[in-house]
Amino acid sequence: MICLGIESTAHTLGIGIVDSKGTVLANAKKSFFPDEGIHPREAAVHHTKHAMELVSLALASAKIDAVDIDLISFSQGPGLSPSLKVGAVVARTLALELKKPILGVNHCVSHIEIGKLKTGVKDPIIVYASGGNTQIIGLSGEKYRVFGETLDIGIGNMIDKFARKVRLGNPGGPIIEKIAKKGKYIDMPYSIKGMDMSFSGLLTFAVNAFILKKEKIEDVCYSLQHNAYSMVVEVTERALSHTGKSEVLLTGGVAASKMLQGMLEVMCTERGAKFNVVPVDVAGDNGAMIAWQGLIEYEGGRRQKMTDTEPNPKWRTDEVEVGY
Repeated sequence: MICLGIESTAHTLGIGIVDSKGTVLANAKKSFFPDEGIHPREAAVHHTKHAMELVSLALASAKIDAVDIDLISFSQGPGLSPSLKVGAVVARTLALELKKPILGVNHCVSHIEIGKLKTGVKDPIIVYASGGNTQIIGLSGEKYRVFGETLDIGIGNMIDKFARKVRLGNPGGPIIEKIAKKGKYIDMPYSIKGMDMSFSGLLTFAVNAFILKKEKIEDVCYSLQHNAYSMVVEVTERALSHTGKSEVLLTGGVAASKMLQGMLEVMCTERGAKFNVVPVDVAGDNGAMIAWQGLIEYEGGRRQKMTDTEPNPKWRTDEVEVGY
């Protein structure tokens, strides 16, 4: 069975094609990164402009025809409503034209399942770190339970906002990580409340440290990353201790950070847990993870009517039944 997946939750439009064995046949995408941050309507215009171009590119890359597709899946939520609507419209159009079934899947769970596919982990504590989300998750029963999460903004969003405010460029993650290699630690806020994290105060402090206090940019970048990632590692360690699980999976766009990887690996080694990180080519938002999630759910027996394909911008990870 072959599925075409459409990712359109935020800045990236992705079209992926995956088969039932988990082989990624194509993973085409285009991203929208304006200097002043994402405007939802502008992102939707970007996705609309490139949708059919990327579908054609993905089919060509997979070396198949549209009629060879057995299933259409799309990111139904969470995300920016205008962007989600573009993906839903493209998915409905393809499903109707090709007379194929359609499934809307959860973006966050898709990040988890592509990570499990690519690393082979069975029952990990999941560190889901991306632009819009930061959650520490574990499977319990037939749902992914959120043990801790951000109370305000996602860690990736926080990093990108800092980079924009101090004129480093966008996206900020790779730039900040490179600059931070030459920095040393300066004291910054560290905000954990129970099992939840807060990044907005750290962001404000870091911006003011550079602009008002004239701290060196390399020191600010290093300290910003250090404290943000330390919060994530602390909550992850607590979740490991609470659940007794022995694996950790790092997934989402921020999984590409070598500093975060290194800090989590040290913690896992000290606790005797196995650390795994999703490959960088499927770490950020992409269509292949949506296609794979669609296959998992369809082959698990889930079906969806066309009337049930409206986007759900606030669809939480822990609302998804995963008893497939």
